[in-house]
Amino acid sequence: MKKQYRMLIFLTLAVLAFSSCNVEKGKTDTDKHVFNGDYTGKYLDRVSFPIGGIGAGMFCMDGTGSLSHLSINNKPEIFNEPFSFAAISIKGLKDGAKVLEAQVPEWKMFGPAGSGNGGAGKNYGLPRFKNGRFLPRFPFASLILEDKDIPLAVEVTGWSPFIPTDADNSSLPAGAMEYKFKNNSSSEIEAVFSWNSRNIISENVGRILPARNGFILTKERSDGSPLGTAGFTASVQDDNAVVDYCWFRGAWFDPHMILWENIESCTMPDNKPVETTAPGASVYVPFKLKPGEEKTVVVNLSWYLPETNLSIGVNPAANSKMGFYKPWYSERFRNLTEVSDYWMSNYSDLKKKSELFRDAFFSSTLPPEAIEAVAANLTILKSPTVLRQGDGRLWGWEGCGDNEGCCHGSCTHVWNYAQALSHLFPALERTLRETEFRVSQNDQGHQVFRSALPIATPVHDFYAAADGQLGGIMKIYREWRISGNTEWMKGLYPYVKKSLDYCIETWDPKHEGAVTEPHHNTYDIEFW
Repeated sequence: MKKQYRMLIFLTLAVLAFSSCNVEKGKTDTDKHVFNGDYTGKYLDRVSFPIGGIGAGMFCMDGTGSLSHLSINNKPEIFNEPFSFAAISIKGLKDGAKVLEAQVPEWKMFGPAGSGNGGAGKNYGLPRFKNGRFLPRFPFASLILEDKDIPLAVEVTGWSPFIPTDADNSSLPAGAMEYKFKNNSSSEIEAVFSWNSRNIISENVGRILPARNGFILTKERSDGSPLGTAGFTASVQDDNAVVDYCWFRGAWFDPHMILWENIESCTMPDNKPVETTAPGASVYVPFKLKPGEEKTVVVNLSWYLPETNLSIGVNPAANSKMGFYKPWYSERFRNLTEVSDYWMSNYSDLKKKSELFRDAFFSSTLPPEAIEAVAANLTILKSPTVLRQGDGRLWGWEGCGDNEGCCHGSCTHVWNYAQALSHLFPALERTLRETEFRVSQNDQGHQVFRSALPIATPVHDFYAAADGQLGGIMKIYREWRISGNTEWMKGLYPYVKKSLDYCIETWDPKHEGAVTEPHHNTYDIEFW
């Protein structure tokens, strides 16, 4: 019983790891709350499930199956909804072509900026499945699609690796969308699957290049690297794939209109790459299913965008040669091809290990509301709230604004709340302690509670945060208890002593054993 209570306390604390939740509470259409249940009807409209790596960027799979929140350029881009979608078309069937999504939420059509002029550049007018049923099982999310026009059972699954203690494989700039079809009719079905996208990272200027069973959306790099070393790759795990590297080049809606005509008619253009800008690209997978047969198409998505102009809080006097932040994966992989090859080659193993975590976590006998709350908040480890620089050290914002991080520096009195990372990825958590004590603390024991990025010596020109600095001392003990690494703890112990001495002299100068002087804290004010 004590063990169960300890675990409940840990999971409850993990809920406090971050202050927001990307997934609404699941309800049925009858408004009866079911924790860890399906989302259906109008409850699909506000669900967005992050897919990506720790500190590597993300895209979201919405409750309807659409992609959104494309934030792969080392910053949040919360309203970046890429023109990318999957579709199915059944030969010889009237109304047999559908985007593999449920109905578009009304708020998308009439809410965001630009919608008053008809939502140019969107694909909302294309036919979609009538009903959807979305089930999050972090790090996986699945969507069952149903429509009377389509004699197929359709399930869409989005996921990315999340393997506790394996920080590197959990930090890949990659994700996958799996589309499973089963023939529910009494006749053979001949169909064509497609995954289609504009150049969503370099619109109107980037070229589209070949990849195995897919395409590369390119972004030119300022360092003169060859075209295609940076960008976004979409590839299918099917050697029968047909790739169109250049949609019809026309004005206005022409490329999209011709694209849908091709999808609707099961036409599979195989246009070769062009030397200039292409409007978009598609990868087609034809297949036949006898009654009862199944087919799964896996779309592997990966990205490599290593250049940033991100630098904050750096002391120019002490760090005159500091450049800009670069993500961890830019040191692990030399280019986009290496990322996509690694992702494809290790796909099965990474999926199996991620499924192991999912199954263990959701088989817990803890109250379902605790499981749902923790799982929902774990998704933020895949969001742009978290960065991981080239040497592997973790760094975080307090949260995400629409287009930039909010409140920099792995803020000690905010990240004090986090418990999940220290238990699931303890080596990453220890890098936060090393930054706090070895980099952000001066010889007097004063600790800057917002670390610089790239991580480097900061300017000590503001108050220390009492809750953050004292919390760091407690967390040194926690990290030692979790890791058992006494040598690591001994290496930081002299810094811990300096920190505690500073805290005593600054906030308890009379040595009364209580904080008596004004002390800065998480409210961004001084307590007295």
